[in-house]
Amino acid sequence: MLVVGIAAPARAAEQVLRLDAAATRVGFTLDATMHAAKGTLPLREGEIGLDLATGTAHGRLVFDATRADTGHEARDRKMHEEVLESARYPEIVYTVSAAKADFAADGTGTVTLQGILAIHGADHPCTVTGRVRRKGDDVVAEGDLVIPYVAWGMRDPSVFLLRVAKEVVVHFTAVGTLAPARSPDNAR
Repeated sequence: MLVVGIAAPARAAEQVLRLDAAATRVGFTLDATMHAAKGTLPLREGEIGLDLATGTAHGRLVFDATRADTGHEARDRKMHEEVLESARYPEIVYTVSAAKADFAADGTGTVTLQGILAIHGADHPCTVTGRVRRKGDDVVAEGDLVIPYVAWGMRDPSVFLLRVAKEVVVHFTAVGTLAPARSPDNAR
């Protein structure tokens, strides 16, 4: 669900973006009758190898579903027990398979990742686009992603008069460092 940095024209070889789990922020908003539930989802780990010259990419972003939090105990209990079933599906994993980028000379641009989002025991093709800023090797990417969680097999938490949207909007700010990929010769 998060995005990568840019390859400078002088560096056409593969690079690796290592995300800083502590600095990366993932939030979500679920609209409901008369209010919206907002929460957070922590990144456990994330690393993406990419060659923007060829569009090849690989890597994984792993999120801790057991620590998704809205700050409301009863709502969180229902989210974990009935919707995410986080005891049974403790991780949400985005596996990257391709990348496309469009950048300006100032280091700002857009990156689109293609991959598979594994959530609630099922895999779903998922494209993620983010606005990216790069300063040196430091990268910040921001964007939104809509997850049709009910269509993807998770329980609709609507009850009686409380109607809940069938899609959740995920907002992310990914923070990481871009470095050259290690070749097999210097991997040690």
